Amino acid sequence: MNKKNQSDLTSIQEPITNAPTEVKQVIEQVLKIEKDKLYLKTPRNINEDILNIIKKVVQ
Repeated sequence: MNKKNQSDLTSIQEPITNAPTEVKQVIEQVLKIEKDKLYLKTPRNINEDILNIIKKVVQ
């Protein structure tokens, strides 16, 4: 990977790596449910799942 690509990757990841713990938890859990639903032809209830994750972390 050249320096420009490495720099671009770092700038993309920066908001996530510097995010508060609660935000990181939401991101990790959302990525997990998205990954779990990838095999579905028409994933359902993903918005509801994301909303539940956010509510759980906020409480």
